[in-house]
Formats: sequence, structure tokens, C-alpha cells
Amino acid sequence: MFAIDDDDVILLSCRRILEKAGCEVETFSNGYDGIARIEVVRPQLLLVDLKMPELDGFQVIERVRAIDPDVVIAVLTGYATIASAIEALKLGAYDFLPKPFTPDELRLLVNRACERWQLVAESARLRCEKEEAERRFVTFVTHQLKSPVVAAKQYLDVLVFTAGGELSPQALDWLSRSRIRLGEMLSLIEDWLTLSRIERGTFCDRRATTDLLEMVERVVDGMRLQVESANLTVRVHATGAVRVCGDANGVGTVVSNLVSNAIKYNRPGGSVDISVSASGREGTLEVADTGIGLAEQSLPSLFREFSRVRSDATADVPGTGLGLAICKRIVDELGGTIEVHSKEHEGTRFVVRMPTPEGDDSM
Repeated sequence: MFAIDDDDVILLSCRRILEKAGCEVETFSNGYDGIARIEVVRPQLLLVDLKMPELDGFQVIERVRAIDPDVVIAVLTGYATIASAIEALKLGAYDFLPKPFTPDELRLLVNRACERWQLVAESARLRCEKEEAERRFVTFVTHQLKSPVVAAKQYLDVLVFTAGGELSPQALDWLSRSRIRLGEMLSLIEDWLTLSRIERGTFCDRRATTDLLEMVERVVDGMRLQVESANLTVRVHATGAVRVCGDANGVGTVVSNLVSNAIKYNRPGGSVDISVSASGREGTLEVADTGIGLAEQSLPSLFREFSRVRSDATADVPGTGLGLAICKRIVDELGGTIEVHSKEHEGTRFVVRMPTPEGDDSM
């Protein structure tokens, strides 16, 4: 427990009162010494005076909060006013005790502060346990659920390839349906794992940068078979390279999900227009299709997990309902925005804006 006050009498009183209560106390006559010690030893409780020369209590509170956000801070002052109390609380103080105070008042303040610290510590412990449980669950899903599903799908693929001519039409139909369902399950597992990694902050590297145009071209090239089978035209519009903040994994997932949706929910013979541009410190990606479009009432829930538009036109379109939720999480994590414009039967346009690195020549 630390006490910072320019009044030696107050420091001596705090030490004597609290040591009798079984507390270990370190005292400092100015804020600089107290802060220097806090950088080395993190106390549970800090008592600080507001009115001190050189560095006042408000400045001490602000600096200590930057060093250790969990320390419980209580203010001692002979200039107690509602305004000063509110200002101290806004900066992160927990409690307020006006001078002069009795030993019982000080002990009561310290007891409350210790209870507060225990609650903070318990909350941190539970948070760590939750994160560890989530990590273990993700590991379980990866190894214990995904692996057998992959193996089962591979067995069916081999069976159809090697013995397809010896199977009845009905058996082939059942096998085909099973392969599709297993593929959907794998997609769901992959999306689930992606969401989990985003929530734990381990999916995207915000310090990295990615060439947005290059990523779009790579995604479009990888989906060429889907484009040809759907008889679609895909056009990419750009004036040059645009680098955006975010690694290829995160940015690529956003581009891939949006382009995939534009293909899946399009009409035969339709088109997909993808635009890449930059303005100021933002890179913009627009993906527009000539597909089935969305009703206005469907737009507010579009980025929610497992949200899918249910209609006769989408009944046979595969998907997990997590793709757009993943895009929204990634874009938010990268400090960007994503919006959708759509009209039923007229098509849909997604607009993604992501920050660009400072000093980027593409600007």
C-alpha cells in the first residue's frame, strides 16, 4: 500500500494507523518519487493528496492509471469539494476522504478499497480462465471435430471416384448429399474458428499492410471456375495499387467473402463489379452485383451471426450465415467501416473503407 502526500504528519499518521491494521505501507512526499516506485512495485492501494507542489494529485492519478489500470486509488485532501471529487473520480480514483480524518475513517476507507481490489483481481482471474477455456475449446474443435469430418469427406470423395460406376443412382445421390453436408459442416467449423480467433485478437495483424488491388485480383482468379459455371462477368476497376492496414489473412478474408457472396447470390448471366480506390487516408473496396438483392427490412440484421436471408431464391444457396459477421468483425478490428446498399431484385453493393498506412505513396 502506498501513500503520496506533501504533509509529513499525514504520511506518519497513515503509516502508524495502517501498520497497526497489519498493512505494509510505503510513503512518498512527492508524486515523482511515488510514480517511480509504482513503475517497479505495483501496490494494491494508493492514497494520494490532491494539492501538492510540482505534481498534483490529479496528475499523479492520470500517470498511475497509465502504468497500472488495476491499482485502487483513494484521494486524501483538505480541499474537498464536489467538483474536485468528480474530477478525481473521472480520472480513475475509487474513493474520497477529506482531511482531517480519524483512524476509523481511514481504516474504513482502506477496507473498502481492499474489497474493491479483490473484486478487480477476481474479475481478472475469471477473464483469464474464460480466455483459456475458449482457447482449449478452439483447440478441441480444430483437432477433435474438424479432423474426423475432413477424413469422412475424403473417404466419400475416394469412394465416388473409384466406385461411382458400380453404385446405383440412389446410392450416388445419397453419397453426393452426404459430401455436400460434410462440406457445409467444414465451412461452418472454419467460420466458427475464424470468429473465435477474431474475438481473441489473434486473427488480424493491424500493423501489417496489404495491397488491396493485388488481393482482389488474387481472389477473383481463384474463383474463376465459379464465375464461369454461373455464366457471370466480373470486372475489376482501379487506377492503381492501394495499400491498406491489415495483413493478407484478414484483408483477404473480407475480399473473399464479399466476392463469393456476389457470385452466389447473382443471376445467371449477371455481373460483378469490384472497385478499388483511395481517398485521403482511406482505401475503399466496393463489390456490386446484379443479383437478387435484399429487402429493406433484412438490412439491419445482415451483419449478425447466423443471419441469412430466407427466400425461394436463396433456398439452394450454401452458406453458414457467418461470412458477413466475420467481415464486420475484421473491418472493425482494422479500424474501418462496412456498409451495404441493396434493393430487392436489383442487386447489392458493399462498401468497405479501411485505413491506409501513413506516408503511403499510393495516396
